[in-house]
Parts: sequence; structure tokens; C-alpha cells
Amino acid sequence: MNGRIAFQGEPGAYGHQACVEARPDYEPLPCATFEEAIDAVRRGDADLGMIAVENSTYGRVADVHHLLPQSGLHIVDEAFVRVHINLLGLPGTKVADLKRVRSMSILLGQARGFIKKHGLATLNWSDNAAAARDVAALGDPSEGALASEIAGKIYGLDVLARHIEDHDRNTTRFLIMSREADYSRRGKKGMMTSIIFRVRNIPAALYKALGGFATTGVNVTKLESYMVDGDFHAAQFYAEFEGHPDDPAVKLALEELGYFTDMLNVMGVYPADHIRHERRRR
Repeated sequence: MNGRIAFQGEPGAYGHQACVEARPDYEPLPCATFEEAIDAVRRGDADLGMIAVENSTYGRVADVHHLLPQSGLHIVDEAFVRVHINLLGLPGTKVADLKRVRSMSILLGQARGFIKKHGLATLNWSDNAAAARDVAALGDPSEGALASEIAGKIYGLDVLARHIEDHDRNTTRFLIMSREADYSRRGKKGMMTSIIFRVRNIPAALYKALGGFATTGVNVTKLESYMVDGDFHAAQFYAEFEGHPDDPAVKLALEELGYFTDMLNVMGVYPADHIRHERRRR
């Protein structure tokens, strides 16, 4: 093992799956919250953190973008994990035996069609793998959980229905965080850069700040805003774009951005995951 990689959730969570797939030579370290996973890396209890940021069906993971700027960590990779949702129940039970299923709200929202079709009540749970664990502990054949097959194996549950997600391309994107930045790599599928910035409180500041990306041809793939410290006058932005800060076009775009911002931090420079480009071609 090269070290430990922290993730949010119980053993068997999709974060656990992401760790196994993206960093098989690291020991997964389960943490109760994203904040605890980040703290584990910051303290040195883990070498890397696997942090979920968005899902192709549900959207962005709440609160994560508020944690990233204050984390003191750097993004060193991205990982796309195909999320197959499975209905788990006690051994010997069938779908018709269930009356209620539990899981995190983000997962319940990704399997609305199946839940509605079978008339199942839902219970919002803290973690998908924890839902599987607790169903196993309850021993009630009318209770089920939505989780990964890994969770079913860990907690001794049967898979009553496989791949029940509403969309057949359901994918969660994770960012891999480290205490040290690494700008030296060059990915086979190109590079990505993530930044945090705050524009000056002047008219058209955001329009002018992003103008450099347009004129230099740098592709901005994500731009999200959120309020900071309850101040309605100072929106902070999280942005991702293709390229490396050493690229001439990116240098010019960042210089232009700097003229219209009062805070600009590079959160990470990392190779683009191959799935990012496979999705684009479809």
C-alpha cells in the first residue's frame, strides 16, 4: 500500500468504490463527513482525500464547494465513477416484500422512477452504505436500502434489483485532494485547472473578468457562484477550465482575470479524466 485515502461514508459507500477504482494501491479510510475526510488529509492521517463534487443526474453535492477553499488542500486528480444503484434487502426477500427503502437523498433522487413504480416509501439516511448496514441490523424483510453491490456484500444483503437508476449514464465526479500541489504532470487527455476567485464590486466585473478566456480560446467547463459569510455584495466563484497555467493562452486569460478580481487562488492543476472526453464525443 502507498498510503491511505479518506472518503465520506461507511465501508461500501460509492466513495469507497471510487477509492478502489482510482487508487487501488491506497488503503481506503472511511469518514463520517466530507469535512472529516478533508481534516484527515490535513492532519496527515490520510495521504489523499476522495471528495464527491457532482452527479450527472442530481447535480452538485451540497456544501462541498464551501469546504474546498478553506481546506488548505490541492486538487491533484479527478475521477468519474459510474454509479449503479442497487436495491438491497435481507437474504431471501423479494421486491414485493418491501414497503420502504432508505438511502441518502441524492441517491433516492436518482431512482425516482423505480421507487414510484413499486410504491415504496422512502427514508432519507445519512449514508448509502450506512443504510445497508442498518437494514441488515433491523432484520425486517419490509425494509430495503439503495446502495452499491459492495455494500451488499459487506453487510450480507441480497441484491433484489440491479441498476435501478433513472439514467443509464449516471456518474459521480470526485476530486482527489492532497496536501501538496503538483503542477509538473501533463495528462494524455490534456489538463484541467480549478480556481476560486472573487470579482471586484464594479459593474460588469464578471463579464470583463471572463473575457480573457473567450479571446484566448480557453474552454471554461464550469462556473459556479455562491455567497460568502452572508454578504450579498461579494459573490465568490468556483471555475474549472481546460489547460495548464503555463500554457500561453491560459497565462493571458488569468492575467485578464486578475485585473477584475480582488481574490484569485488556484485550487488545483490535474490531468483530465479520460471519461470527460468520452462523454463529449457522444
